[in-house]
Amino acid sequence: MEAPGSKERRRTARALIATYHEAELAGLLEHVAEAIERYRRNEVDAFDVDEVIHRYTKAARELWKFCVLGGSGSHVETLAATLERLTAEGDLPDWWARVERRGGNQ
Repeated sequence: MEAPGSKERRRTARALIATYHEAELAGLLEHVAEAIERYRRNEVDAFDVDEVIHRYTKAARELWKFCVLGGSGSHVETLAATLERLTAEGDLPDWWARVERRGGNQ
């Protein structure tokens, strides 16, 4: 096992965070893809799709802050350990739900 703060450990932590970030972005993009498909089937209008895109932007921004800002510098190993713990507990953040409209104020 590598010593805390070693280059290899930080590299492994960054890779874990990058993999998580990409997978979560892909999941968020699925909401946009579904909205566009529903628009093409005339099930929703352009305003509905725009609302989904706006929500995607906010969710992606929160995810970015968590992964990029939270995993910068000396925090990268701590964030990777947190992701591993949350994964093991089945308690990873639901970025889409976190930015759900509350009373139309967002």
